[in-house]
Amino acid sequence: QVQIVESGGGLVQPGGSLRLSCSASGVTFSNYAMSWHRQAPGKERELVAAISRAGGSTNYADSVKDRFTISRDNAKNTVYLHMNSLKPEDTAVYYCNAVSVYIYGEGYWGQGTQVTVSS
Repeated sequence: QVQIVESGGGLVQPGGSLRLSCSASGVTFSNYAMSWHRQAPGKERELVAAISRAGGSTNYADSVKDRFTISRDNAKNTVYLHMNSLKPEDTAVYYCNAVSVYIYGEGYWGQGTQVTVSS
């Protein structure tokens, strides 16, 4: 049974930092490209950051470049999103996504973790 579980969300003041974690089980983690997405109320889900299966390649939405960093630890089956200089507009539910690099169309979502940036 595949499980994707996010953690680390919460309430933070503008300018603050948070680290989100996403743990995967039931899959060969290193066979999956991983990404973080977010969805704010009334808006569509959007890609925030993505990382290749070995971690050698990353990409970011323009809105988070130079503030967020995605990383992964394949030994721990975990991907992270380090978020710095948080802004109120970063408030959203953050979702972790795993996509197989070998099986077309195979992917999994976590249940999401709420991030609220407010004073």
